[in-house]
Parts: sequence; C-alpha cells; structure tokens
Amino acid sequence: MDIRSTVVSLSEVSGASGSESKAAQLALSMLRGYCPDAEIINGNVIGKFGTHKEGLPSLVLDAHIDQIGFAVTYITDEGFIKVGNVGGIDRRLLPAQPVVVHGSRDIKGVICSVPPHLTNGGSEVLEMDDVAIDTGLTKAELEPLVALGDSVTFDVTCRDLIGSRITCGALDDRCGVASILYALELLRDSAPAYNVTVIFSTQEEVGERGAKIGAFAVDPDIALAVDVSFAYAIGEEESKCGYLGKGPMIGISPSLSREISDGLFAAAQKSDIPCQTEVMTGMTGTNADRYSVNRCGAKTCTVSIPLRNMHTPVEVIDLNDVELTAKLLAAYIRGDK
Repeated sequence: MDIRSTVVSLSEVSGASGSESKAAQLALSMLRGYCPDAEIINGNVIGKFGTHKEGLPSLVLDAHIDQIGFAVTYITDEGFIKVGNVGGIDRRLLPAQPVVVHGSRDIKGVICSVPPHLTNGGSEVLEMDDVAIDTGLTKAELEPLVALGDSVTFDVTCRDLIGSRITCGALDDRCGVASILYALELLRDSAPAYNVTVIFSTQEEVGERGAKIGAFAVDPDIALAVDVSFAYAIGEEESKCGYLGKGPMIGISPSLSREISDGLFAAAQKSDIPCQTEVMTGMTGTNADRYSVNRCGAKTCTVSIPLRNMHTPVEVIDLNDVELTAKLLAAYIRGDK
C-alpha cells in the first residue's frame, strides 16, 4: 500500500458532513481489499476484518470520513451564492478562497473579497452572513444547477512540502482513514487478539453523529478513535500540542480508559514505535466520546495524528506519523503489550 497516494486520493475527494457519499464510496472500495463484506450502512462505511472468533473481545477502529464545508442557503438576484458553515470553519481565512459548489454538477467559485483599499485596511473578520461565492454565473444560470442545501468545499489539491510532509484540505480525518487501512495491511498475515470491525463514520464535524449510530450497531468492547490533533506551530502553546514527525499521540483523559491508554503505550514500547502523550482534562471532542458511553460503555482511547492548521484548506501532516500510527494500531491488535 502506498501511504502517500492513499492519503492524497482520500483527501482530494469531496465529503462535507452530511454529503459524504463520494468519500464514503472511495473508502469503501479501499476497505473491501481487507474486509470483503464491507458496506455502507446509514452513511457509515463498516466492515469486519478477518474471521471473528468466539471468545475474543470485539474492537472497533474508527476514523471519520467527513470534512468541514458549507451549505448553500440562498442565491441573490445578482448571482452570488450565500452559504452557512458545516462544522467549525475558521472565518479569518475565507476571503478569496477558491471553492467548489457541488450542485447537479461541480461549479468552481471564489469567496468574494473586498479590496483592503475599501475596508480601512482589511482587518475585519467576515461573519458567515457576509460570506458570498462568485461563480461568474447569473441567478438564472445557477438555479437549474444549484439547490438550496447543496454542499460546498474548498477547492484544494495536495502538495508536497519538505521531506515527508504534505499539505491539503480534509486531512482531518482522511489521514486517519489511511492509517487504519495501512494497519489492516500490516495485519494481513497475523492472528489478531481481537475481533476487529472498521467504521469510517459520518458527520463527526457536526456532533459525532455517525459514530453514535455505528457504536450502537456494533456494540464493541474496545474502541480506538483514530483522528488528528494539534501539532505545534509558531505562536501556539507547546504544552498543549504534539509535534510533526514524532509519532501518534495517545490520549489520556478522565473520559477515556486508562487501561487502553496504558496498553497502547506498552505496545509502542515493545515494538519500538515512537509516540506522544496527549492529555485532555474532560471530553475529547472526537468520536471517542460516543463510544465510551454507548449502551453499557466501551473501553475507549484516542490515537491522534499530529496536524497543523486544523480546519483550513492548508492542513499539514507528516506522512511518517500516518505510518507510525498504523504500526501502533497493528501492534496493539496483535496483542504486543
């Protein structure tokens, strides 16, 4: 499996929360190489890995397939498309961003930007009510193509940076999907210590909704939520961040299972996999929060890939961290602890 091409393919396909079908279909086609019975159930991509054996505890590997984006709310008489945010959009970077409106066909556009000469220096942050997309089309031309509620995503392609770093949109959390796929590749010839089910869940960015129904359906004993977390960049508080290239971040939190956290650290140590500690003092803000309180509860932990510029079109990861995350997941599932 080529990790870079997998990450790039997943990250460049559109799939804003609630409109994940294209991303889900791509992930499904990849997952079926390891889970032939995989299917899409209520939006989630779900597959059982290997032969599930009686007596083994059940374990879910979860990564969310959706991304932040927008939804069309109105078309003005002048032909500008008004939108609302889907998930946590950083409004500071919106002016002049290229976007794609996913109507009956994809339509390229740009978010309008008022020149700084006309805005007292241009330091104002746009409110969502002020965001408008210019496609160059008139209202009459747009109306047959774009319906209210259609999704909009940033128009981004992945680019290589120095070394093994890349930048793209939707790396949150398509890189997590890729790490799970690579973990399954590493487990092909192994005898897992768990009955493993994979869930690529929907609508995480609007309240972990896909994980909630996926957790109820599978009812696992253990859940590992594979997501991204904050990688240190200039101006940020180092004590609250991980570092690019230094391996996955294992979560410790009162809302997580310390038993699973310790097991992941032990697996990392035994297999000589570099890792980092992420301390959270309450809820995690990830799908782990849904698994830990599902039905009678599951022993849950987060395994996060360090990422810079979260929820922007220029998210940055180190592909080595994706590989190391996969190796940690595989080591834990083999029982190397």
